[in-house]
Amino acid sequence: MNPEQYVQEKAAASGSSFYYAFLFLPKPRRAAITAFYAFCREVDDVVDEVRDPGVAATKLAWWRTEVAQAFAGQPRHPVMQALMPAAHEFNIEAHQLLQVIDGCQMDLDQTRYLDFPALQRYCHLVAGVVGEVAARIFGQQNPQTTAYAHKLGLALQLTNILRDVGEDAMRGRIYLPVNELQQFDVKAHEVLNRVYSPRFVALMKFQAARAHQAYDEALALLPAADRRSQKPGLMMASIYRTLLREIERDDFKVLDQRVSLTPVRKLWLAWRVQALGRMG
Repeated sequence: MNPEQYVQEKAAASGSSFYYAFLFLPKPRRAAITAFYAFCREVDDVVDEVRDPGVAATKLAWWRTEVAQAFAGQPRHPVMQALMPAAHEFNIEAHQLLQVIDGCQMDLDQTRYLDFPALQRYCHLVAGVVGEVAARIFGQQNPQTTAYAHKLGLALQLTNILRDVGEDAMRGRIYLPVNELQQFDVKAHEVLNRVYSPRFVALMKFQAARAHQAYDEALALLPAADRRSQKPGLMMASIYRTLLREIERDDFKVLDQRVSLTPVRKLWLAWRVQALGRMG
């Protein structure tokens, strides 16, 4: 299996909504975003799949070294071998990849966030920086598009957090800010034990409203000149905002199930943006 096949399989196997946004890209850009996404999956999987925190930290340290070696011209891992041609073509920088690793390191080092600014810092690393790199690959022309990409990354990550409250609780993690749990009188042990209550629903409505605001702010930040090139990001916004609305319609039953969209629906939402320019 060559590096290009490896990253393609890594991206497709994840079943992520991102895959549907990549389908409409020209081949060089599709290859680049697929390789970058595979990198993000590799380092994220270290945290999600390695049970021993010490082993996980060692693996993330290995990835830091691998990024440095790859940008010095000696990539060893197939993901970095596939990514390096794209890095040169689309101005992807080593510090951006290292920031993504820093975000994954935060998952090893802490399981709570005291307030929204602390959570925002985490979202910046694991999603905002990802959006920044993706915008370059998609064909960013206007420097202001970077602010849009960061805000959209925040919106997508907040949606992920809402969707995954139950799964994260099973891993002992709570991404909902501690001071907001207190504001709605939701105890941490209730989340960890997946206790559903009107107080929890009120907390989740508050979180969903913030996510919607982030989507609105992101779309307002996107310069008109880059709207066409950034269609893959708009596809992601359409898919994830539709998911957010499904979570709301389901009364936030996210503690004991994972709300998701079917592949056909994701493809339809992506196609609507590509062909009609309409968000879901």
